[in-house]
Amino acid sequence: MSQPSISSPESASFGAVQVSEYLSELAAKVPAPGGGAVAALHAAQGAALIAMVARYTTRAKDAEHRPVVDRVVDAADAARGRALALADADAAAFTAVGAAYKLPKDTEEQAAARAAAITVALIEAARVPAAVVDEADEVLSLAAELLPIGNPNVVTDIGAAADAARAAATSSRLNIEINVASLAAADGDRFAPTLLRVEEIVARAEGIYADVLHAVRG
Repeated sequence: MSQPSISSPESASFGAVQVSEYLSELAAKVPAPGGGAVAALHAAQGAALIAMVARYTTRAKDAEHRPVVDRVVDAADAARGRALALADADAAAFTAVGAAYKLPKDTEEQAAARAAAITVALIEAARVPAAVVDEADEVLSLAAELLPIGNPNVVTDIGAAADAARAAATSSRLNIEINVASLAAADGDRFAPTLLRVEEIVARAEGIYADVLHAVRG
């Protein structure tokens, strides 16, 4: 029996399919999943790595840091869940944009309804990657908090998490930009602060990555 498809809002979520099936769908000539889902899963993987490092930071010698570690575990697990849900939301949003563009426009009423539907769909299609940027930001905040106290035997995974968060943010920027480009300025301007934050997120991710590399090299 074949695995469920994830290329439509009615099908199984990203959390319910095997990685091989997801990659097959990603490689297929279907509208979704695409780069937006990839960005969300980058954030989810980054959060999972942070949770893993925190769970390894529970040795007897780490006792003084246990309250922080426990909080990081809870926060990272929550971020992973939100990011995974955003992968599904992105596929649904992309599908909705396509459906809006296919609406009839033969009369003035139809054209107006179609234009309104396109605007709503594009705003949602930009909102989802903007939310992924928020999760990337959260992953980096947790990485920065965990790095000084995390188990040094798995410190490279903090660097990998930072790299994943960076990719989540920069990929999301592309998806925000392409949807905002088709919106009126009044609708698109609401995403300007998120786009500006991406550069700051990139700088923080590169800083954490460099700190981890320095720790590895001694």
